[in-house]
Amino acid sequence: MRLILSHMRRCVEDYNMIQSGDKIAVGVSGGKDSLALLYAMAKLREFYPAPFELHAITVHPGPEEMDFAPVAALCQDLGVEYHLIQTEIFRIIFDLRHEKNPCSMCAKMRRGAMHNALKELGINKVALGHHFDDAVETFFLSLFYEGRLSCFQPVTYLDRTGITQIRPLLYCGEGTLRNAAARYHLPVVYNPCPADGNTRRQEVKELIARLSQDYPKLKDYVFGAMQRLPLPEWGPVENSHGIKRYGADHEADQET
Repeated sequence: MRLILSHMRRCVEDYNMIQSGDKIAVGVSGGKDSLALLYAMAKLREFYPAPFELHAITVHPGPEEMDFAPVAALCQDLGVEYHLIQTEIFRIIFDLRHEKNPCSMCAKMRRGAMHNALKELGINKVALGHHFDDAVETFFLSLFYEGRLSCFQPVTYLDRTGITQIRPLLYCGEGTLRNAAARYHLPVVYNPCPADGNTRRQEVKELIARLSQDYPKLKDYVFGAMQRLPLPEWGPVENSHGIKRYGADHEADQET
C-alpha cells in the first residue's frame, strides 16, 4: 500500500487532480482495481495536504448474484459513505436489446446512471480505477481499431454535468493492484457478465503480454510517449518546484 500511495500521490500532484474542499466519489465496480483505489484514497485522505471529502458509489448492473454487502462493510470500516445505485443494465443489454457489442452500451449506461447520482449528491469529482496497464491497452485499442493516437485523459472535465473525472492510479501497474487486493483481503465482487474475457481489450492485453517478452520496456515506453508527445491533457503540470515529471518509474515497481 505504501508503494501504491507513493505512485498515486505523485500522479495526483503531476495532474493537479485534487483541490481543497473537493467532494470526491470513488466509482466502485467491485473489481480489484476500484477496490484498491477506494482503500488507497481513504488512506490518502488521512494525510494529503488538500483536505477532501470521500464517498464511494456503485452502479449495480442488476444480477442478483452480485453481492455488494461486503463492499458496504469495507466502506464502513474506512469511514467512507457508500451509495449503491440499482439498475437493470444487464437485462436491458442482454435480454432486451441482445447487443452484439455490449461493452460500449454498458459503459455508456453506467456512466449515465453514475453522473445522475453524483449530481443528486452534490459530488463534483469521480475517481476511476484505470491504471497504467489500462492506459497502454487503450492506446493500442485506439491505434488498431480506430486508426488514431488516443487514450482517455488523466483529468477530464465534463461540461454537460459539471463533473470532473480523475484517474489517480495511472502510475500503478495492474500486478501491484492485484497483489494489494489479495494482501488486504479486499471484497472483490464476482462479475457474471457473459462478455468478460472475450473482448478486444482482452485480445490487446494478451498481445502486449507476448510483445513484452521480447521488449520488456514496451509498456513503459508507450506510456512515456503519451506524456511526451503529449496526447491531449497528458502533459503533466509543473509541480510546486516548477519541474515537470514523466512516467511511473516502474523499474522500482515489482509487479507479477
